[in-house]
Amino acid sequence: MALTVTQPSLNILSALAAPIVWFGKLAVAVAENNRYARQMQYLSGLSDKELEARGIKREDIAHHVFKELYYI
Repeated sequence: MALTVTQPSLNILSALAAPIVWFGKLAVAVAENNRYARQMQYLSGLSDKELEARGIKREDIAHHVFKELYYI
């Protein structure tokens, strides 16, 4: 005698979640393709010596990247 266990179908839940999943993927794609985000990621990956050669301190990366968006 064999015991068979079946799981309830998740098709309805998957269908309801699809727009939310799609929007989440879209938001991630937009964020990843944002030039400010790319520049932050690039500069954060540089060594302190490379940043120094560019005249930037590690703690000033955000200010350097976003300085054109706000006035200080």
